[in-house]
Amino acid sequence: MPVTIDLSGSVAVVTGGTRGVGAGIARALLEAGAEVVTCARRAPDKPVEAAGRTARFLPVDLRAPAAVADFFDRVRGDHGRLDVLVNNAGGTPFRMLGDGTAELQARVVELNLVAPLTASLAAYEVMRRQPTGGAVIMIGSVSGTRPSPGSAAYGAAKAGLDNLARSMAVEWAPLVRVNTLVPGMVRTELSHLHYGDDAGVAAVGRTVPLGRLAEPSDIGDACVFLASDRAAYISGASLLVHGGGERPAFLDAATANH
Repeated sequence: MPVTIDLSGSVAVVTGGTRGVGAGIARALLEAGAEVVTCARRAPDKPVEAAGRTARFLPVDLRAPAAVADFFDRVRGDHGRLDVLVNNAGGTPFRMLGDGTAELQARVVELNLVAPLTASLAAYEVMRRQPTGGAVIMIGSVSGTRPSPGSAAYGAAKAGLDNLARSMAVEWAPLVRVNTLVPGMVRTELSHLHYGDDAGVAAVGRTVPLGRLAEPSDIGDACVFLASDRAAYISGASLLVHGGGERPAFLDAATANH
């Protein structure tokens, strides 16, 4: 019989779920049947939709703990429960460490590490009162697993996020599962800012063993799995979704010398 994942009746929150990877995650959860609430500081130009269903949007600044607590109280009040939190909101401009102040770098850490911690704590207050608990998914990055020149504070924050998730998984077991999904390069509406035109995106994609950048739906499908009962015994794990990773530079250097 086919293996299907049905999240009907569950409620999921996706932070930063209005565009890019976050919208891909929200669409995948909608397609799996979940009620989806997205949040960001500003409303999207158009709602996130999939399978004839629409994600709800609520504004919130994830760096304001009181506002975050109110947000999750509202989700619980309006929907009656909270089953899944996907901590997707984050990002960074390209900036070498020597070109930015400590305050600017601290803001990057605040957005990519402290804000997910704030959201997770508020979500836990809802989930721990439910007989079925819940699942928290951190959206990490391969930047947290290797040197990240130009985004060093971001990489450090993502590395910390992965470690934070492992500790949460121990402290909050068995009711709440916590995992980290670690994407590589993803093709979004902002890809041109990093990789240039379509030819540049394709060229970068050819450096990935699977031959392309990830699509937001690839990340979304992995989130659906981690949110589901199919992953009921997975907690404290890091799931790499990077198409095989990065080809080691020494291989190309060695080839060039022959």
